[in-house]
Amino acid sequence: MNTKEHEHVIEVTDLRRVYGGGFEAVRGITFHVKRGELFALLGTNGAGKTSTVELLEGLAAPTGGRVRVLGSDPYTERAVVRPRTGVMLQEGGFPSELTVAETVRMWAGCTSGARPVDEALELVRLGPRSGVRVKQLSGGERRRLDLALALLGDPEVLFLDEPTTGLDAEGRRDTWELVRRLRDTGTTVLLTTHYLEEAEGLADRLAIMHKGQIVATGTPAEVTASQPARISFELPHGYFLGDLPPLGELGVVGHEVDGRAVRLRTHEVQRAATALLVWARDTGVELRRLDVRSASLEEAFLQIAGRGAVAKAGKAEVTA
Repeated sequence: MNTKEHEHVIEVTDLRRVYGGGFEAVRGITFHVKRGELFALLGTNGAGKTSTVELLEGLAAPTGGRVRVLGSDPYTERAVVRPRTGVMLQEGGFPSELTVAETVRMWAGCTSGARPVDEALELVRLGPRSGVRVKQLSGGERRRLDLALALLGDPEVLFLDEPTTGLDAEGRRDTWELVRRLRDTGTTVLLTTHYLEEAEGLADRLAIMHKGQIVATGTPAEVTASQPARISFELPHGYFLGDLPPLGELGVVGHEVDGRAVRLRTHEVQRAATALLVWARDTGVELRRLDVRSASLEEAFLQIAGRGAVAKAGKAEVTA
């Protein structure tokens, strides 16, 4: 195995997936995931994200291109790859009459080098619920059971498909902390998520898919840096937009005015904010409700994807 293959645990080259009828769900994408990296794959509605992950998990053969996980083809060499990977699907489909412990024990019987049942349940804080039947679990508890089974074999590569859907705020934070610990101990993680905050807080790098193609990739900071920062404030009474320093000289690339409220967009936020504050000081006025902030991943996603998003409980969400 060469150095590149050793470093890149997941390699995707010109990957294509075409369904019956000629629908091209994945249209020649290329990316890689390094060993010990947490990589988030985001996508708009029908972007091809799920189709891509299924190919990485070896659930189907690609129509074209190349996939390698741990140096092997996950479809044709499934017996080599599968024991070294963990997969958390969106829906587990467990027998409802089994208890939590029985479900994990059953799964452990099919898993090479499985962790002890108690250890797997404690990882996801389901130990006190080990004797409860699956049908009696809440939606969030079922997601934690899904995660416990994905971690049974202490995988080198972990695929997490919407891991925190249905979890409450505490459960989501616990899951984030567990995923960080796994990453820090060397597990390579590929994450798909509806929650942009989740991707922004967890991912070392991410890719945004739209209509079967990757339209942006990089660290969360690199992706958000592609969008302008915002400076908003109220114009002092008696002053108008034209009284400010020339916006072009401040690096402003766009602005909106609503009554006395002004919002400026700029890629040079320090330069623009400094010039505004110096102007206010020299003019002897106060810029009320002054707010300076960088673009968020949500704003970058909306701009890149060119579509709307849904907010849920104050968290940015996108449709899978």
